[in-house]
Amino acid sequence: MAPTTFRIGGDLEVRRLGFGAMRLRPSDDEEAHAAHVAVARRAVELGVTLIDTAHLYGWGANEDLLAEALHPYPDDLVIATKVGIRHTTAGEGWRHAGDPADLRVQVDEALRRLRLDRIELLQLHRLDPAVPIPDQVGALRDLRDEGKVGRIGLSEVTVDELAEARAVVEIASVQNRYNLLDREYEPVLKACEAAGVAFLPWRPVAAGQSGARAEIAAVAKEADATPTQVVLAWLLAHSPVIVPIPGTTSVAHLEENVGANAVRLTQEQYDRLSRVTATQTP
Repeated sequence: MAPTTFRIGGDLEVRRLGFGAMRLRPSDDEEAHAAHVAVARRAVELGVTLIDTAHLYGWGANEDLLAEALHPYPDDLVIATKVGIRHTTAGEGWRHAGDPADLRVQVDEALRRLRLDRIELLQLHRLDPAVPIPDQVGALRDLRDEGKVGRIGLSEVTVDELAEARAVVEIASVQNRYNLLDREYEPVLKACEAAGVAFLPWRPVAAGQSGARAEIAAVAKEADATPTQVVLAWLLAHSPVIVPIPGTTSVAHLEENVGANAVRLTQEQYDRLSRVTATQTP
């Protein structure tokens, strides 16, 4: 049976099925706002102990909503957030922001919005190509040493980038895109396994595709589960360092996701799912 918890950084224990809060936003529509608050609160009621957010998600609005919904936080709840990106009106609407002085300001802003004295897991959302990696993670190391940050994570990195960062400071987590149908970052996952680093796959469910795959649908029927639950269960079985963070704005969908904890795949079912690829036809 796959372990149900993981110790991020070796000491911060969380349940292995977390919640990605990216889609939650404050709203002037009272009903919509209340619905998003309800999702965050229901996640905690269901036993989720890791919630992932970021400055990028509504430029702080997501962090504000989580604080409104959940503060004062339960003792076992970890709110992980990400810095390293700033809003801009040009291009894609964002820019890298890995300058050490700016990272320090971003962390202070996140602490204020989340109403925290310390961020237990702070992740660098993207490495800034204009700033040397040792300078970026070194700034986060300094913030950790000052007590503002507990553990440091990275997002969207390669094996070499992870190694370079680990030469400067302990890295507790990596958050890369990964799911049953998209395993581009398998080498990064393996590097995390070797180092005992938590691997938080974002987009852990291939939206709109899982249920269309005949093999996934077949295993779901056998396991008396939904295709979404099956692909999440596969992730939990695939590696002990994987901590999926599926997100949603629906309480029903949230409950479905968390229900993946109860799905037990046989070895034969796991092997069948492992043979499914993104290029296979339904």
